[in-house]
Amino acid sequence: MVTVVQPRHVSPEPALVPVVVHPGLPSVRHLGPNWYAPVMGTAAVASAGAALPVEAPGLRAACTGVWALSAVLLALVLAARTAHWVNHRDQARAHLLDPAVAPFYGCLSMALLAVGVATLTVGRTVIGEGPALTAAFVLYGAGTAVGLVAAVVVPYLMVVRHRITPGSASPVWLLPVVAPMVSAAFGPLLVPYLPPGQWRESLLLASYAMFGLSLLATLLILPVVFTRLVHHGPLPLALTPVLFLVLGPLGQSTTAVNKLADAAPGAIDAPYVTGLGALAVVYGVPVMGFALLWLALAAAMVLRAARRGMPFTMGWWAFTFPVGTCVTGAESLARHTGLVAYDWLAVALYTFLVAAWAVAGALTLRGLLRRELLAAPR
Repeated sequence: MVTVVQPRHVSPEPALVPVVVHPGLPSVRHLGPNWYAPVMGTAAVASAGAALPVEAPGLRAACTGVWALSAVLLALVLAARTAHWVNHRDQARAHLLDPAVAPFYGCLSMALLAVGVATLTVGRTVIGEGPALTAAFVLYGAGTAVGLVAAVVVPYLMVVRHRITPGSASPVWLLPVVAPMVSAAFGPLLVPYLPPGQWRESLLLASYAMFGLSLLATLLILPVVFTRLVHHGPLPLALTPVLFLVLGPLGQSTTAVNKLADAAPGAIDAPYVTGLGALAVVYGVPVMGFALLWLALAAAMVLRAARRGMPFTMGWWAFTFPVGTCVTGAESLARHTGLVAYDWLAVALYTFLVAAWAVAGALTLRGLLRRELLAAPR
């Protein structure tokens, strides 16, 4: 997966570039933090599907099965990453000091949070409301703490330890700062389960604070990424799928602001409730419009890369979770505006999400069976 020979050396996204491998048994030594992406994408399929405004035969059962798979994947990747840190600390430290790999540490937070949301919204019908709520609070607390640490530590390392060369900006830089936005969308789901008064208001306003933290950080990074594309041309073929990562903060912020508006009536004084409900639509509609613009641009770039032989990498998982956030964003806008157009948009995006998840999952499984994805690069 990744070879890091000099922590301060900048290479073009080694975590995603396909490598030539030599025969041998796979080792967790080369299992990077980007392996949390399949967990995120799988959980997104479950939670987004459960909230769709349509009743399709077997959909709920399928979402429940996908949720269970996401929980199993989370346990497996957590165990593998723990073994990685215990047995290969040199490689783990090198990942943190590699500017192409360090941003993926935000994926740990989002994997915990995504499975937590799916557990609360889908898994509760299987394991019961009590266990689901307990698991949701635990995953929310752990995911939020990890996400806030990553949102500070990774940019700090980029400034003081990483050597960033001109033209190396990447949508991957968004990963650590998007994690708090996922917490901002998860927090409102937990607000009704807290005691009325200070507890509910604190979680609601803390979620708004994380919404602002992530949004402003995204507004700093996104212009740099677009400037890189304009001045240096398209990304390398193997990296092109990461353009879909830009959809993450756009769709997730739309989801968050709408869910926060839903939770506001029971958590904050009446004068603010009306304003927050209006903010959900006033913010969500234009941001979803920009998300569709970026989706069209990114899709065009991916089709261009595919015609030129774009290979499979773990970066293909960028087609899943970010699109899932747009599905939930469209679902939320459909509820707040009453427009059927958003219902159909959610269904169309979810169809793409399921197809992308199936393709990425099948190719990942094939790479594991062939011992390509975890083998030591040469």
